[in-house]
Amino acid sequence: MLQKPLIRPAARRVAVLPLLVALLTLLGTTVARAGEATGAPGQPVVPTLGWSACGLSDDATAADVQCAVADLPMDYDDPSGKQVHIAVAKVPAVDQAHRIGSLFFNFGGPGGPSVDYLQSAGAGIFAALNQRFDIVGFDPRGVGQSTPSIDCKANQETEGIYSEPFPTPLDIDVDAYVAKAKSYVDACLANNGDILEHVSTANVARDMDALRAAVGDKKLSYLGFSYGTFLGSTYAALFPDRYRALVLDGPVDAAGYIHDPMSDIAEQTAWFEIALHRFLEACAADQTACSGFGGSDPLMAYDHLIAQAEVSPIPAPGYTPDPRPVSGDDIRAATLSTLYAKQLWGDLAAALAEAAAGDASTLRALVDEAFYGRQDDGTYDPISDRYFTIGASEQQYPQWDLQAFLDRGAESWASFPHFWLNSGYAEISYGLWPAHDEDAFGGPWTLPASSPTPLVIATTYDPATPYPGAQRLVAELGNARLLTMDGDGHTAYGGNSSCIDTAAEAYLTDGTLPPAGTVCQQEVPFTAPQPEPAPSGTATSTLRTSAPVSVLLGTRR
Repeated sequence: MLQKPLIRPAARRVAVLPLLVALLTLLGTTVARAGEATGAPGQPVVPTLGWSACGLSDDATAADVQCAVADLPMDYDDPSGKQVHIAVAKVPAVDQAHRIGSLFFNFGGPGGPSVDYLQSAGAGIFAALNQRFDIVGFDPRGVGQSTPSIDCKANQETEGIYSEPFPTPLDIDVDAYVAKAKSYVDACLANNGDILEHVSTANVARDMDALRAAVGDKKLSYLGFSYGTFLGSTYAALFPDRYRALVLDGPVDAAGYIHDPMSDIAEQTAWFEIALHRFLEACAADQTACSGFGGSDPLMAYDHLIAQAEVSPIPAPGYTPDPRPVSGDDIRAATLSTLYAKQLWGDLAAALAEAAAGDASTLRALVDEAFYGRQDDGTYDPISDRYFTIGASEQQYPQWDLQAFLDRGAESWASFPHFWLNSGYAEISYGLWPAHDEDAFGGPWTLPASSPTPLVIATTYDPATPYPGAQRLVAELGNARLLTMDGDGHTAYGGNSSCIDTAAEAYLTDGTLPPAGTVCQQEVPFTAPQPEPAPSGTATSTLRTSAPVSVLLGTRR
């Protein structure tokens, strides 16, 4: 599953940040001929961007945010046909006299937006880089403020690919489960149009190349997180002479993601099990940080709590938007969401301790908002719809081979006692998906020696994009440098390690690569959350907002 946690942007932790309409100016598009890149159909286009102020907060840099819309071909084989309208935002460089150019970024997913983040936070975690770079984010086709925007209009808790109850080989009603999966697929097809066949990563890379040209950069500077590393790898493979620097943080094994997604997700699930054990071992070693949960055996306490909730769901009266009791499956889902960042370990421990004492209000908030994307009005953020449909458009799942998914579901249940829900049964919808992008790119990702060397940053105990996948990506790229963070959680840049941040910023600014074999240490402690007054209508225990933004934006990879 989880190529994404559904933890919202920092300001949308438990009190969800309203999504305000950006002040976007839609201008005409001019087409300029350029050399066609390997793997890119048709001729590239260069849109005209009409920038206007669009910051949504009083933050010093957010006040300077500018937005525009880029009109680009939906199908690059037919550049004069239907268009997509790509929402773009930028924060101009602080030091204009020494400006290097633009730094594009992507938070992952697939399906994660960027424009909302810049509008609300300004340069945010990119503040150091904003001194000499314009920080540029765009919502990929089908995502966020770009139009058309994918929305299956589904209840993620009861209809989506990770809907409850999570089946096992002992209780799955195959006909009913397949019918539910088909109903979700049908809803996605019915509520969206031609865009579903044109949302591959390769087309997003082509859009990014058009935006690179539109902002006047001869070569791309890019920082991608999680699935955003697959976008960066794809861009580099398609346009090996059009980038100056690529940072790929929390990297996806490109070949595995496209060609063997079932094994890719199974490996990911195994590493979530490892992450759970590391968290619970840390709890045993520091009961203060763990809010007293589990005593000398937190793993046993965790399993007992789930077993208790399966028999008698735990009340959650303090979360007034949805005070339903919490089930065992809810605890599993909440745990998955918070294992994405070590910064959230203390919050998870406190929530588990509260639940063990009879109040699962914080767990309910985590399940609703972090895992399922439930909003204040009871609807669901369509980010999960985008994660599914974009991945399904290009990943090579077995088509119409139900037994392959049932077999993997049974294997996952036997192998992954806490998180089997992530692998096998949940992937059946991919096997039913008919809308595939003919312009998707399936490799090779090997880069010529003449191209700049990408900097690949990987965390040793990253559960979402496991370290072995990073090693495979470096081998696939050939010309790449691996920088390791010894630590926990998904992605490294932006407050986990000063060593990582310094190395990434030096590389992006002047092209300096860290020495081969460099290992940085994570500097994030495991601490109990500090009590804060809970906003009206939220859970009694609110979550901190110090996790990496790439995690907070709700992108599974």
